[in-house]
Amino acid sequence: MTRVLSDLNAMVAGQGGDGSLTVVTLLGNVLAGRGFHLYSTRNVASRIKGGPAAALVRGSIEPRTGMGDTLDVFVAFDTEAIELSGHRVAADGFVVYDSSAGPLPSGYLPDDVTVIEIPFGRLAVADLRRELYKNSLAFGVVSRILTFSDTEAASVLEARFASRPDLVERNLEALREGFTFADDHGFTQNAGPLRLTDTKHSDRILISGNHAAALGCLVAGVRFFAGYPITPATEVLEFMTRHIGSYGGVAIQAEDELAAVNMALGASLAGVRSLVATSGPGISLMQEGIGHAGAAELPLVVIDAQRAGPSTGMPTKSEQSDIGMLVHGGNGDFPRIVLAPGNPSDAFELAMTATNLAQAIQGPVYLMLDQAVSQDSATVPPFDVSNVEIDPGQRLTHDQLDTLDAYRRYAITDDGPSPLAVPGMPGGMGLVTGNEHDEWGKVSTDPVNRVAMMDKRARKIEAVLDEMPTGHRFGDPSAPVGIVGVGMESGVMREAAERLIATGTPIAGLQPRTIWPVPHETLAFLASKERVYVVEHNHEGQLAQILASVGRDCATVTSILKYDGLPFTPAELTTRIAEKEAAT
Repeated sequence: MTRVLSDLNAMVAGQGGDGSLTVVTLLGNVLAGRGFHLYSTRNVASRIKGGPAAALVRGSIEPRTGMGDTLDVFVAFDTEAIELSGHRVAADGFVVYDSSAGPLPSGYLPDDVTVIEIPFGRLAVADLRRELYKNSLAFGVVSRILTFSDTEAASVLEARFASRPDLVERNLEALREGFTFADDHGFTQNAGPLRLTDTKHSDRILISGNHAAALGCLVAGVRFFAGYPITPATEVLEFMTRHIGSYGGVAIQAEDELAAVNMALGASLAGVRSLVATSGPGISLMQEGIGHAGAAELPLVVIDAQRAGPSTGMPTKSEQSDIGMLVHGGNGDFPRIVLAPGNPSDAFELAMTATNLAQAIQGPVYLMLDQAVSQDSATVPPFDVSNVEIDPGQRLTHDQLDTLDAYRRYAITDDGPSPLAVPGMPGGMGLVTGNEHDEWGKVSTDPVNRVAMMDKRARKIEAVLDEMPTGHRFGDPSAPVGIVGVGMESGVMREAAERLIATGTPIAGLQPRTIWPVPHETLAFLASKERVYVVEHNHEGQLAQILASVGRDCATVTSILKYDGLPFTPAELTTRIAEKEAAT
């Protein structure tokens, strides 16, 4: 009998560089054409080629930003894939195994899994003279398992290779051979064991958080980017290199992170909206430059795509262990803002907001992503740019500068930001230094001046508190129990809340999008609940520590932590919360 799915989870695994991503790309294209929401991710080693690698896709009628608990379809191109991920297959799932890699390892799959063993690699070489065609062979089998029509499968394959006409026919031949093998196992074109439910189609784009954030910065007026390649932030550098020129901007690959941040500060001083993007090790190197932005009062947007640390850590694994560094990093006290997107839509919106806020406070604004949000892709509604506002902050025009009796670059103001003239404007001469300084920019250690300048810079944050992005709420707002998390936790928290509510455990959720300064809405949410679970990917509970640092009573806050490099599954997080609730 055919089982109808409204939520499909699939994985293709093998060795890095063997083209396994092709199968997931083709599958995702079919799902998108059927109107399903998509979420795709990868699990790869930190190397150019080789090592275990997997591509995963989830198609669902509800928008999801994380994989489900188990796999419905698993294509394994070698024994290592079975050994590493066989346990993830659902009991009623399907495994397509490349038997040319050797006999199927025993003891790694649930007993009721249906296994289809076909020597894809050997057949691709023998019949088509190239092993990479095994991917199209496998897609043919998967198409029959999921009851795709042969025409539909061929259409997405032709579109995939449209830029390489020389490859189309051979891949179609491989696809048809896959159909034949599926027929031999009883999976005919119109009677596969699985079928996707019917759903309505709406306009969506498939985009990663890195690309969405980069696009948001461009839309908000960023015209200078400097960066150095580092996982998982490199896609921002690549995106800017390809596209910023079309906007009249410049992207530079610097020799290292120190050069990148200082280049961006120079561009910012010249009046250009500037951006850098890096990961935890790069943020560590940029700390002095970011502190200089705070002291010299220079606007700067910094994207931090977090990964597992410390030091080199695990470059391709997700973590949220830079929170403390972003909030309190650097020597001395200086104002900064930390925003945290939870999905590509958030990344686009908050990137625009960060760009304007950097101008408003004349200082650094962090856009805190993590590897999952940065590199995973999800379908989202097309971005609305009709109401984009580019706020110049306290930037002076020539006419405004002419009305001043004297231009003081660091003039003491009631709200903190000082009127800013771009160097070169007649009458707008000023000194810029990382030393403490007076209103003119002259170095000063006078105690009275020091207090006045510190207080002035601090007031800049107070002036923009009402402009900080609010969080997303979900679950039962009246529940006595709350759950809080950011970034990669956003989607899985929603699913866990749905399951807990369905089983009689009401829970309210908050995904803060402003981390620092801690907004009133976060504190009010915590104060309104008897118990709050703070979910985060690090060892020390850094987000919970930040909440405690602003006076939140820790007696009602409990951390739920994970730091093995893997995301929570909905079932795992649901169980963790249920266990803690049972213990209260």
